[in-house]
Amino acid sequence: MLMIFAGISLDACGHSPEKPKQGGEPHVLLKVHGGTELKVDVELCRTEAERARGMMFRQSLASGKGMLFLFERSERLKFWMKNTYIPLDMIFIDEAKRVVYVEENAEPLTLQGRGPADVDSRYVLEVPGGWARAHGVEPGVTVRFVNVD
Repeated sequence: MLMIFAGISLDACGHSPEKPKQGGEPHVLLKVHGGTELKVDVELCRTEAERARGMMFRQSLASGKGMLFLFERSERLKFWMKNTYIPLDMIFIDEAKRVVYVEENAEPLTLQGRGPADVDSRYVLEVPGGWARAHGVEPGVTVRFVNVD
């Protein structure tokens, strides 16, 4: 099981606001039941250092914004909320880009591991607490990454 801190500075996750990626900014599209497609603009966290920092020290996160954690392989992932000041929804996504688990409103400033106990995931999308429920994001929802390479 891999433990990750949930948090990051604006350009520490491999996404610099001064240098847009060719072809547009990275975002995630979630196709919820009923066919509605939700867009979340994301910062990317690929390295161990980026993933360890995650959303730490942030005071807010706007709706429609988030952070996408990318891992090299699927495994049982757990995230912590150390030095993370805002509640977050953690959307765990498998290799096939389907939501497999949603951790809703993860309590800030804790070391409690968050994530599914019995299912592997390869990606985690963090969004503001309460966002997933408000938008119908639940296990089985399909996900597509755009400008994430």
